[in-house]
Amino acid sequence: MHSRKDGVFDEEALQLTQQLLSSNPDFATLWNYRREILMHLETVKDKDEVQKIYEAELSFLESCLKVNPKSYGSWHHRGWVSARLPRPDWARELSLCDRCLSLDDRNFHCWDYRRMVVKMSGVPVKQELEFTDRLIGSNFSNYSSWHYRSTLLPLLHPESPEATSQCGDPPHSSSPPSPQTHFHRVCEEQLLKEYELVQNAFFTDPNDQSAWFYYRWLLGRAEREEMISCVYVSREGERVAVAFSRPVNAQSAGLLLVLDGQPQRVEWKSVHPHFKHSPVWICDLPPGTISDITNEHNLTVHWTEKHTHRDCALYTGRSESWCRDTATDLELFRSELSVEKTSVLQSELQSVNQLQELEPLNKWCLLTIILLMRALDPLGYEKETLAHFQTLSEVDSMRSAYYSDLCSKFMIENTILKMEYAEVRVFSISDRNLTTLCHLDQLLLVTHINLSSNQLQRLPPQFAMLQCLEVVEADNNSIENLEGVHHLPKLEEVSLKNNKISTLADLEPLASCPRLKHLDLRGNPITQTGNVELELAELLPLVTDLLL
Repeated sequence: MHSRKDGVFDEEALQLTQQLLSSNPDFATLWNYRREILMHLETVKDKDEVQKIYEAELSFLESCLKVNPKSYGSWHHRGWVSARLPRPDWARELSLCDRCLSLDDRNFHCWDYRRMVVKMSGVPVKQELEFTDRLIGSNFSNYSSWHYRSTLLPLLHPESPEATSQCGDPPHSSSPPSPQTHFHRVCEEQLLKEYELVQNAFFTDPNDQSAWFYYRWLLGRAEREEMISCVYVSREGERVAVAFSRPVNAQSAGLLLVLDGQPQRVEWKSVHPHFKHSPVWICDLPPGTISDITNEHNLTVHWTEKHTHRDCALYTGRSESWCRDTATDLELFRSELSVEKTSVLQSELQSVNQLQELEPLNKWCLLTIILLMRALDPLGYEKETLAHFQTLSEVDSMRSAYYSDLCSKFMIENTILKMEYAEVRVFSISDRNLTTLCHLDQLLLVTHINLSSNQLQRLPPQFAMLQCLEVVEADNNSIENLEGVHHLPKLEEVSLKNNKISTLADLEPLASCPRLKHLDLRGNPITQTGNVELELAELLPLVTDLLL
């Protein structure tokens, strides 16, 4: 490397590095030196000579890839050379990718390079989709092809409310869509065709996971639109809480509160100090701003970063008010399906059930049945879903914790739907073997929660999103951490019988709740320690009803 240090960037140095890299193409320092030489030669050669030098470089790189088809250095250098080539031959590069992938269809270096070539050369999306057809047709167990297909389909067959073209016709634009543009969902007509394709794959080899993963993607839903999903205002405490469709940093997101036409100077705070990004943010209004119950107020929260807002009216005689979109309105946990799609998914479920009869212990089959049931009718299939989760935990015991958490997630979703259909603010999900809590941002308005007789070990920081909560029942769990019970302004009663609270430090988060009056700790290890009643009285002086 003395030549590089001495600033030698001639063709002799180029030849020397070629000899070394021919035997070991994974020498990153030599590739860096070689790029420096080539950049120098660009300054002293004319365009035609540079073209010949880079064409020779591409031929040399092909020989390096024969030595090691998965050489990081070789593929990276080839991308660099192709981008600098005065007159690139993209057809040749696509042909090279085809040959490499025919030898190893999981060569992710080649897949990355192919995506770059496609982007640079403007290859039509339809042509690339046909390429995945060929690869999948020759080998169903090609995860890379299935994944690439999932990025192409939304571009060629987008589901868009503004689209006026029929499915199969790309939207009109000034330039053809590229496989590297933003994400959309797939239109229904094409989606139904994809179900048939992937079904052929997993019926051919039920134990191959590639097609099952793709099928799971087909059953998924689009990312939620970024929006303000709820605004809550309370005269007591003069507090405003805002829920978003995804975690945001309200301090940098341009959040503006307007009260009765006047912008307010407020400090937006996360519901828990652990969160710099959170779906729920709160602010306190100056004392006396909205406390008079005889006055009516109109609030608007503007999210200037996303050019959206939400209004909320606080009427005379009302102590609180809110404006929100429910999980049902947002199709958060299930999508409203057309008659045609419902019919197809029912047929899919019937087919996968038939496969499950032939392969009763196939975990992919069982999990897909659960997902299909949830796509069709999560509440109607709840009993069958629980039974399939039990079987999954038995046949795939190494992942039983994952299945327990996923089952907990689905049961919480179902309970949220039931709560909203009943139009109540009580969330009761006792004795359901819950191992985790999720979707707590959807419970902002809940006043009473019952989590008793589950397998919970903690009330996580996200629990602090329940800003309206008054009563917590969490008896008969294994809870030893209460960090999520943080500054809940309306919390009055907490029941934690038969858990694993063992030290005073475990209960410190409760001290941040200003209205806590009733606390039941019977059956916890802490009740066996000396002077516990005295220490609790010091930690929680406002608690008047303490059961030990």
